[in-house]
Amino acid sequence: MELTVKKLLLTALAAALTVFSVYARGTGADSGDGSGAGSGTETERSLGAGETAGETAGETGDEAPAGSTADSAPPITIGITKIVSHPALDALEKGVMDVIRETYPDALFDNQNANGEMSTASTIAQKFKADEVDLAVGIATPTAVSLANVLEDVPVVFAAVTDPVDAGLVPSLEQSAPNVTGISDMTPVKDQIALLAELIDISALGHVYSSGEANAVLLAELAEKACAELGITFVPSAVSSSAEVKQAAEALAPRVDAFYVSTDNTVVSALAALSDSASDAGIPVLSADPSSAPENDVFLAWGFDYAKMGRAAGRLAVEILQGADPASIPTRFMTSVDDIELIINLGIADKLGIQVPEDLIAKAAVVIPGR
Repeated sequence: MELTVKKLLLTALAAALTVFSVYARGTGADSGDGSGAGSGTETERSLGAGETAGETAGETGDEAPAGSTADSAPPITIGITKIVSHPALDALEKGVMDVIRETYPDALFDNQNANGEMSTASTIAQKFKADEVDLAVGIATPTAVSLANVLEDVPVVFAAVTDPVDAGLVPSLEQSAPNVTGISDMTPVKDQIALLAELIDISALGHVYSSGEANAVLLAELAEKACAELGITFVPSAVSSSAEVKQAAEALAPRVDAFYVSTDNTVVSALAALSDSASDAGIPVLSADPSSAPENDVFLAWGFDYAKMGRAAGRLAVEILQGADPASIPTRFMTSVDDIELIINLGIADKLGIQVPEDLIAKAAVVIPGR
């Protein structure tokens, strides 16, 4: 079996954009990528129970450089909020900060983590409003929506949002909201599943997803459609929190031949529990999040490099800070083949008796060796 991976990747990118034209009637712009890393350290804080907007003002972020004077213009303040902490979103967050620091080295960052709680995401947005941040970045759909609902006069940049139109963030992919624009992470779901189906026989595919994340629900619908087109039985299980992922995976494992994990933040944050269940059952895991794959028992991961997505979001934030109108910037996409990463775990392949073609191995960004 010969797989031309570059063709698969390019086809997948085209397919992702086609999906968007069906779901949102629009097209996006290329986000591209830059090089180099910013300096400084990341300060992150989860808003504690009972805290209200403004209580933690000044507790997070970087100090202005020594040498700043009272006559200097005050440093810009950036509020960054993510729905949960996991490697992909953490890498995205760092990418945003690195790029902003390249232009604004004395920028102050207020980094917040909603820990999967929608009410906390709203409280964080209220905090940013009270603190009068200059720009806010929402990482993942729930936090981005909270920012857009609260910050009417502050620029909001979203990232790692699968369908910003369905989420109500923008009226269309070509027309952003007056103060909201950003970058989508729509993934080529059908092509991901088709790649796994080239490597193993799949009669039934298991999929655990969060019923509370709009992006996760959409991706589950796309996975179900893809499986129908590929002749695979789709076996889903909805969860409301990361604590439920293990039980859902254990219940599905005896009934399926493999698991598919989308860019679902609730499930990815509990990927270890799901991959352990799959390992115990002797079935592989295909993930759309390469960032979390190496540290878990994931056989195949194919998706976006979220560090690059973070840098793209950072460049977008800088454009706005320098005067660009968010309403004039359409939703952007990661459309370069270099933005997609393939990770193969040959140790799991050996354990499960899966033969991986050499041309596929040669195209992988990361190959975890087997025996």
